[in-house]
Amino acid sequence: MSDPRSTPSIFTRGAVDLSALRTPPPSPAADDAAGAPPSGGGPVPGLPGGGGAVVDVTEATFQTEVLERSLTTPVVIEFWSPRSESSKQLATVLEKLAIEGNGAWVFARVDADSNPRLADALQLPGIPAAFVALSGRLAPGFTGAVPESQLRPFIAEVLQAAGVQVETPADPRLEAADDALMNGDLEGAEQAYRKILAESPADAIAEAGLAQVGLLRRIEGVDPSAVLAAAAATPDDIPAQTLAADIEVVSGQAEAAYKRLVDLVRRTFGADRESVRQHLVSLFTIAGPDDPAVIAARRALASALF
Repeated sequence: MSDPRSTPSIFTRGAVDLSALRTPPPSPAADDAAGAPPSGGGPVPGLPGGGGAVVDVTEATFQTEVLERSLTTPVVIEFWSPRSESSKQLATVLEKLAIEGNGAWVFARVDADSNPRLADALQLPGIPAAFVALSGRLAPGFTGAVPESQLRPFIAEVLQAAGVQVETPADPRLEAADDALMNGDLEGAEQAYRKILAESPADAIAEAGLAQVGLLRRIEGVDPSAVLAAAAATPDDIPAQTLAADIEVVSGQAEAAYKRLVDLVRRTFGADRESVRQHLVSLFTIAGPDDPAVIAARRALASALF
């Protein structure tokens, strides 16, 4: 089992052996006679059901509800226990995401206590434990309660592995932050972006928004023509050059801004060089790593540094 944050590819791991389930399960009458819990699983306490996106699975229905279903729709399975609060919490989040997915994937819930043979066959390392079924194959996912901020990229990987194209729903947190930025509320935008990054440190959109807030603050109240003239007159003045680069980015001349700072990196050393490099990287963050101008400028920066 592995943490979803470090899973490069879900199905690079071996499929799980279910040969232990080839013998028929004990009959309900035998269960009752032995005083064992019934083999059927009920809904997780506190969860409403979730319609077709959420199913409760037992050993008897695992083949059809999970493996056969996964031939057409990816299935994420959670083994939970009524004795485990963390498994109930994980189930609540997975149900929410499955309903959001609108049929793109199915969340299957298995009560490990009521289905011990299935749990034994999968050699569960703990509760909760998650597995993924895709194209009739079963692979381990992760163990333990995982926050929503990490579950979302995990589910995205499942869908990518299945070749499912889904429209990512708008993040209301980002919408609020972007609205504040567009309305000139830099303080509100900064707080909103920082809150998102505190919850999701790798959120590239929030990083770009925060970098844009910094840029707009730096150029607030300045005369663009005067800034560019000052930079032309003092080519080695770092504050003048970095501010001129800011103006160029805002004016739609990002390539000129990147070239200005890469050239300045070549002419500086030590702490000055690092200051210029960091400023340039903050401008890259605004455009994003896939921007062609950023890709070219990163190559130029690497050449200037080494």
